[in-house]
Amino acid sequence: MSDQLQTVSDGGPARCAICGAEAAGPCARCHAPTCGDCSVLTEGGAKLWAICLRCERRGGRSLGGGWSVVGLWLVGILVALGLVVALIEVYGRH
Repeated sequence: MSDQLQTVSDGGPARCAICGAEAAGPCARCHAPTCGDCSVLTEGGAKLWAICLRCERRGGRSLGGGWSVVGLWLVGILVALGLVVALIEVYGRH
């Protein structure tokens, strides 16, 4: 599915999935069409994204949770590499 507005079969503009008004664009999370009144802007990212009110109620408007997961992956990789280097150092001396 593309990140652009989808038109309905009668050729009219896309309608908001929440209130039925003319949609301004898709939600950045669920990709449902949403109007300006039924969307909020995200916080904590380098780029602003609009998410629908349903997605905001489910996960909030912050992108911090996603960045935390990325940070934990990077820390995990660094710890694993540190363990490999330590094992090589210990067993390499014998």
